[in-house]
Amino acid sequence: MKPIFDHVKGKFFAGLFVVIPVGITIFILKFLFNFADGILGSYLDSLYGLISHREAHIPGLGMITGAIVIYLAGLLATNYLGTRLFHWGDELLSRIPLVKSIYTSSKQLTKVFREGKTSYRRAVFVEWPRPGVRAIGFVTAEVERGGERLVVVYVPTMPNPTSGFALFFREDEVYESGMSVEEAVKFVVSGGMVAM
Repeated sequence: MKPIFDHVKGKFFAGLFVVIPVGITIFILKFLFNFADGILGSYLDSLYGLISHREAHIPGLGMITGAIVIYLAGLLATNYLGTRLFHWGDELLSRIPLVKSIYTSSKQLTKVFREGKTSYRRAVFVEWPRPGVRAIGFVTAEVERGGERLVVVYVPTMPNPTSGFALFFREDEVYESGMSVEEAVKFVVSGGMVAM
């Protein structure tokens, strides 16, 4: 009886480690599709109802319309008149108090992706969250405050490097890790299993 139980248990866990990543991927893709489709989808459904006097929902229509809107915005942004129009809109959004902070941050984020450059300069070790414990971090900037030179280090949480803490350290508190940025990202994403 025990060999059968061990066999079933072993195969079950092997299957679990195959099904879970696939299931999570499908769940995230479905969520992203529904989110993207829902932005314009509800408006298109209402518009269709007004025209045809019937209620209907066409899955994917919101996403296709969104892609067309993005294409047309790109077409407009790459000609002279469109460039002037976007520049005027950019200045307007940059002056509205609450909108300014959100818009400027979003613009900086898209600039990083557009230029294809990582904002991480190098991978380092810092003593965090307490002295004696070293955490992997990424230098994002170097600033001067009150005559003291400080290094801004982004310390990610494992296994999701998109969340973490931006911390200020003195230069002598930052230690070289001996890893490239790519190696350090792999280390973080793998939860330390891919040790360099």
